[in-house]
Amino acid sequence: MADGGPDVRFDHTIVPATDRHRSATFFTEMFGLPAPVELGHFAQVRLSDGRIFDFAESGSDFPGQHFAFLVDDATFDALVGRIRDRGIDHWADPQRRHPGEINHHHGGRGVYFLDPDGHYLEAITTRYDGSDLS
Repeated sequence: MADGGPDVRFDHTIVPATDRHRSATFFTEMFGLPAPVELGHFAQVRLSDGRIFDFAESGSDFPGQHFAFLVDDATFDALVGRIRDRGIDHWADPQRRHPGEINHHHGGRGVYFLDPDGHYLEAITTRYDGSDLS
């Protein structure tokens, strides 16, 4: 870093799945990303910024996790279109009090939906602090 502080960057995470192919494919299709790549026992998905989601079959029960993604307006529009075309339940809020809606918080838009394994996915066009991709 320019100020001499530590340089720490997120690289990858393992996402537990009952069927890694199904979950990784759902993820890439919903977000419009390239198809997953097989790498050992992972179905690997590379995000636009180079970070990696490794979908792996856990072999045991696991709690659903929350993953939030900052997306541009065109990606958000396409994602919401896919959600609606597929009849996927979605909400404007994490408490699921506003089904079938999106939110307009922090000067942007957001939506929540579940993947096939119950992971809670969130797409936002503006961070909670009001900043965006630029």
